[in-house]
Amino acid sequence: MLSKPVCINDFEQHAKEILPKAVYDYYRSGADEQQTLRDNVAAFSRWSLCPRVLRDVSKVDLSVTVLGQRINMPICVSATAMQRMAHPEGEVATVKACGRLGTGMMLSTWATSSIEEVAEAVPSATRWLQLYIYKDRELTKSLVRRAEKAGYCGVFLTVDTPYLGKRLADVRNKFKLPPHLRMANFETLDLAFSKKDYGDDSGLAVYTADAIDPSIKWEDIDWLRELTKLPIVLKGILRADDAREAAKHGIDGILVSNHGARQLDCVPATIDVLAEITDAVGGKVEVFLDGGVRKGSDVLKALALGAKAVFVGRPILWGLAYQGEEGVCDVLQMLKDEFKLALALAGCRSVKEIDKSLVKRSPWVTSRI
Repeated sequence: MLSKPVCINDFEQHAKEILPKAVYDYYRSGADEQQTLRDNVAAFSRWSLCPRVLRDVSKVDLSVTVLGQRINMPICVSATAMQRMAHPEGEVATVKACGRLGTGMMLSTWATSSIEEVAEAVPSATRWLQLYIYKDRELTKSLVRRAEKAGYCGVFLTVDTPYLGKRLADVRNKFKLPPHLRMANFETLDLAFSKKDYGDDSGLAVYTADAIDPSIKWEDIDWLRELTKLPIVLKGILRADDAREAAKHGIDGILVSNHGARQLDCVPATIDVLAEITDAVGGKVEVFLDGGVRKGSDVLKALALGAKAVFVGRPILWGLAYQGEEGVCDVLQMLKDEFKLALALAGCRSVKEIDKSLVKRSPWVTSRI
C-alpha cells in the first residue's frame, strides 16, 4: 500500500494483499451465499441521521460505562479467533492497543494467546472473555475460573453456535490452524486441529462438532449464572422474545449479533433488529451490537437505536495485518475520530444526549443486498 489507509476498506485491501488466501478467507467470509455478510454493512445506509443544530459542540465527551467499567469511547473490540494468523503478536497486540485507547477487548476462547498472556500484557485493560459451553463442563468451568483469576470483567457467552455454520471458503480451502500456532487456552488438551486430516471438510467445523455442546438450553444459563459472579452477556440474540427470556434469567447484557454473518445466512442485519430488542428489555439489561460497523456514523446510529456500545471484529484483524499493535491503534483511533465528528455534527455534546430522534428509516433505501 503506497499511502496510509484512510478508511476501514483500505485496511482490508492491504490485508487481502498480504495474508495467505486461506487466512484472509477465514477472517472475511460469511455463511453460505453471504447475503447477511453484505447486508450487515449495507443495512446502516437504510438509517438516516437527523442532526440537531446550534448546540455548542466545542467540547464532546465520548466516555461510557459498559458492565460497570468506564471506557473512553463506546467502541470495543469483539472476539475474533486466532489473531496470530494476522500478526505474530495477535491478541497481545490487540489488548495493548485497547489499553492505549482506553477501551475494552473481548478475548475469544479460540485465541492464539492465552487468557493469562493477554491479562499480563496490560493488567489495567478492560477485558472480557468470550465463552462457549463445552461438552466437557469441567473445561468450561476452568475457563471461567481462569478469567476470574486473571481479572477479566465479564463473560460473553456465545449462544448462536450449537454447530458451526457452513462457510464455503473454509471448505474449499480445507481451513486448518497453521501448524506453528496453537489454541492457546487448550494447550494441555488435544484440541488444536492444525495437524489432523479432515478430508474435504473444514477443520474448524469438525472441531466444533466434537467439542461444543449442541444441547445447551435456557437452564444452562442458570448453571453459568450460579458458577460466577462476573457479569454475563448473551452473544447472538436476534429476537425480541429471546431478549425478554434472557432478562428473566438474570443476565447482565445482550449482544445483538449474527456472529459476523458466519452462522445462518439470510438472518437480519443486526442494526435492523436492534431497536425491537432494546424495546423488549426495557432497560433491564445493557444492550450492545456488533456486525457491519465500519464508520463512526455507524456507531452513532447504533447508539441512537439503543445500543450502549458497539463491538468491532474484522476491522481489528485488518489493523493487525497492517501493522500489529500500531495498526489496531490506527483502526480504533479512526473510528473514534469519526464517531466524535459524527456526534458533534449531530448536535450532541456527549453520548448521553443520543436518542432515537437522531435516526429514522430512510424511505429511499428499501432493498436488501
